[in-house]
Amino acid sequence: MLLERIYDEDLSQTSYLIACQASGEAIVVDPRRDIQVYLDLAAQHGLTITAVTETHLHADFLSGVRELAAATGATAYVPGTGGEDWQYGFEAERLLDHDTIQLGKITLTARHTPGHTPEHLSYLVTDGAFADEPGYILTGDFVFSGDLGRPDLLDEAVGMQDTRFAGAKQLFDSLKTVFLTLPDHVQVFPGHGAGSACGKAIGSLPSTSVGYERNFAWWGKHLANDDEQGFIDELLDGQPDAHAYFARMKRQNQEGPALLGERVRPREVSAEELARGLEGGDLALIDTRPVAEVHTGTVPGALNVPMLSKAAGHIAWAFDPDTDEAQLVVLARDAEHAAAYGDHFVRVGIDSLIGYIPSLEGLPSTVPPVVSPAELQGLGAVPLVDVRSRNEHADGTIPGAQQLSCGKVLFHQSQLPEPDAGPIVTFCQSGLRNTVAASALRRAGFDVIELDGSYAGWARWNAAQSETAPAERTA
Repeated sequence: MLLERIYDEDLSQTSYLIACQASGEAIVVDPRRDIQVYLDLAAQHGLTITAVTETHLHADFLSGVRELAAATGATAYVPGTGGEDWQYGFEAERLLDHDTIQLGKITLTARHTPGHTPEHLSYLVTDGAFADEPGYILTGDFVFSGDLGRPDLLDEAVGMQDTRFAGAKQLFDSLKTVFLTLPDHVQVFPGHGAGSACGKAIGSLPSTSVGYERNFAWWGKHLANDDEQGFIDELLDGQPDAHAYFARMKRQNQEGPALLGERVRPREVSAEELARGLEGGDLALIDTRPVAEVHTGTVPGALNVPMLSKAAGHIAWAFDPDTDEAQLVVLARDAEHAAAYGDHFVRVGIDSLIGYIPSLEGLPSTVPPVVSPAELQGLGAVPLVDVRSRNEHADGTIPGAQQLSCGKVLFHQSQLPEPDAGPIVTFCQSGLRNTVAASALRRAGFDVIELDGSYAGWARWNAAQSETAPAERTA
């Protein structure tokens, strides 16, 4: 048996390729939409992808099940569990609890493990060449290394009401009746790593085991004592903000993400064409430079996506394809560099990247307003917006600051002062997330001033002020 883990650092998301090397058949579980990585991996090992499936309706990225099935002719499988509201809207084989997929000597057995979502499946993997019972389980967003999939995501991101309590009960039952019935030696391969918003304390380890989680995960004591209420209370406490774009991911994944087919490489766009498009609203520029460079000058209305490694998450915070029809032009050195951004963008359903520009020469320019911590008081009663998570905000913030996370600001503008009401000052921890949020709000018409150094810079300045104040009073 071959088991390959394909990890996306951008969204902290994992997909898997599992194959019977004797028959040459392979299945991909939880693929993303830029599918070349799976095609290359199959070719490298001389495999044919004959099946593709997923664990659940994802909220944090668009599924590549349809894309990969269309490209390879593989059979697409999706969960058929969870009730009428959780059925997929596209053609695929439906899997129910205990259904199997056979690949030569490899057997995948679907197990219904609701809680994170009602339809969630985990997959037991049996390597028939060595054993007649499962040695591995792909848990998707059910069990992570050291944590569990959050059951409140439907309330937080999709607008449902109080589903978190039913989901938490389902998670407790899924652990009790499925996961903990497995032998301790069964290896666990989860669908996310540290940094994902699908759990509150996901570990960085790429895999774990049933026995390790049983004995050492935070939830183990509650299951050992059959303490459902204690489990629910601890599970729901302190869950992080859910990004607003998750609602779109849920909807598109259920309907079936649009097929990309053979993708066209981004073309070079001239400064004249881009300037006309920006003025008419037909084009939007993605400025990919670091924060410090952007603060020396950028193009009016440009969206700042300062890291290729986090481009999917950042563009999904800053651009809403449901309400914005502009086509995207990325600041990139060449077509290959631009295409790499395109790969990240399509993972979150932003398919409108058409071109690139290698420099900003010849384009209109503006310098984003920035204020230092020392100058902040001089602005008077200007509203402060903390775009960090609510957990970070609760641990300490600038007095009077409103919390609205960077993944929500573009989508919850009603929670901010009116754009014509005057400037607002925004900050995150170090300034990286803030530059994404600030650029999105500026493009939406807000007068945004970024706090230089963000909260970390303000905290250092404030501590220095506290240290010097007693000496000044003594003098």
